[in-house]
Amino acid sequence: QFEFVESGGGLVQPGGSLRLSCAATELPTDAYAIAWFRQASGKEREGVLCITSGGERLIYKDSYKGRFTISRDNANKLVALQMNSLKNEDSAIYYCASTGSFWCSGQSRDMRYWGKGTLVTVSS
Repeated sequence: QFEFVESGGGLVQPGGSLRLSCAATELPTDAYAIAWFRQASGKEREGVLCITSGGERLIYKDSYKGRFTISRDNANKLVALQMNSLKNEDSAIYYCASTGSFWCSGQSRDMRYWGKGTLVTVSS
């Protein structure tokens, strides 16, 4: 069972943008921190960004700074990941996840809830 539904992935050229969305199903996500993870082919899953229930944002790698932003719409139980200036190395499956609490973590082992993921391919 997957508690989140991700959408917005696809094929984009280097330098382009994508906006991913994460929709909660039945969880009370307005009280939860929500994170985006990604997993490239042959690599481990890694944390990208997280947003707490209060709107504080955490970013887990310098390479995302200035390019990726996270936002949430609690009324509609949505969390978005805006990705700009995409690079080939950003190609991965992007997952929405939550610890099931108010605190953020960039470690996949701390996540209690997951989505199935959405594929992002950056290629010319």
